[in-house]
Amino acid sequence: MVLQNRVDPFGEVHAAPERGMFMGNRGGCFHRDDQTLKPTHWASRHWITCLLAFKGRRRKLMQPGQYTELFFLDEVTALAAGHRPCFECRRGDALAFRAALISRKVFDETPSASELDALIAGEVQARRQEKLPLLRCTANWLPDGAMFEHDARAWLKWQDRALLWSFGGYQAVSDLPSDHVGCLTPSASLEALRGGYLPKLHPSFNQLAA
Repeated sequence: MVLQNRVDPFGEVHAAPERGMFMGNRGGCFHRDDQTLKPTHWASRHWITCLLAFKGRRRKLMQPGQYTELFFLDEVTALAAGHRPCFECRRGDALAFRAALISRKVFDETPSASELDALIAGEVQARRQEKLPLLRCTANWLPDGAMFEHDARAWLKWQDRALLWSFGGYQAVSDLPSDHVGCLTPSASLEALRGGYLPKLHPSFNQLAA
């Protein structure tokens, strides 16, 4: 049985066999005892991205009452979906992410994890609940590592190129589109990328970008 636990850059949760580079969760349990998902695909604003392995811990997926495990192709996928690095298993990355936000004046003081969640996951939740459109912009305006929608597909912006996303990896590379695109990555995460945060990319990126 392929579980519905793979997240795309739009933040949607799918059933797909590929696991990806990162695990994460959305603040609790939103699956039923039969391992199907409830209508709302989050339990709180605590949306994090975690390592696949940490201190030898092992979990059985989607256990009754336990948090719903999610999987992401890579970190830019998770950032686009509204997740941030975990302060426990990815503490170094979480501190670097927070420092990048402070450098961009998103926060005047060091924010708590809850403040990060309210800003980042809160933006995505509000957009989905209120059915707001994506921010429209030129692809050139986006920082490297941002993801955008064009022709109903998700793309990674890197330098002057666009890489086509899929659950198995990046499939194609092309020039950036000349018309406006829909920005998938939340505003605060865009600022973290502009502030120098370096997200982890799937190995298929290196094959295409070489």
